[in-house]
Amino acid sequence: MTNPPRTIDAPGGVAHHSPNWPATFLIGMLSTTAAILLSALVIVSSAARTASAGPMTTSGGDYVMTVGSLMNRDEEFVFLTHTSSEKMIVYRFDAGRRQVEVVQGLDLAALRDENSAPAAPKGNRPSPYRQP
Repeated sequence: MTNPPRTIDAPGGVAHHSPNWPATFLIGMLSTTAAILLSALVIVSSAARTASAGPMTTSGGDYVMTVGSLMNRDEEFVFLTHTSSEKMIVYRFDAGRRQVEVVQGLDLAALRDENSAPAAPKGNRPSPYRQP
């Protein structure tokens, strides 16, 4: 004579005839969790990623580096300044072509001297302001 299968009462009063129902339930839960995590991974990895350098300045030794961008173009700029020689080089990253190129080199000392030169004399014109 064979023994009838044992029944195991699960929470909620449902009777299961399999002695392995906790293992089956656990495998189902793990499979569902794996499916949810796999879908989330696919969604996150398929999203377009764009890297953008925001306004940032850093320095080290005699160098100061500032990053900036133009709003209407897909270009980023790096301004690299050597403070002791007062020279600056501007680099541009064009994301469309994926290239970095030198835009311009500037001599900051010459620009400063140019802008601080005394103004040309105006002659003997009367001042528009009252004099005491």
